Amino acid sequence: MKVKIDIDCTPEEARTFLGLPDVKPLQEAMMKEVEERMRANLQAMDPETMFKTWLPAGIQGWEQMQRMFWSQMGKSADDKKED
Repeated sequence: MKVKIDIDCTPEEARTFLGLPDVKPLQEAMMKEVEERMRANLQAMDPETMFKTWLPAGIQGWEQMQRMFWSQMGKSADDKKED
């Protein structure tokens, strides 16, 4: 035997019925605080500092990979010249 019950209510009505707290004001306050902090940090940083902060080792790693690639290509070209 199956019993099916459809309840048509809004999330607020369901939350109230189940006794759950309304966290929307807290969530909005926290998001406002996060937004304010992000704006303050972005305004305090110049583009070069932001770039170094976001990609500290990324550029160095890319340069190392390029050097390795070119050195391997050079060795390969030297090997072919010897043949």
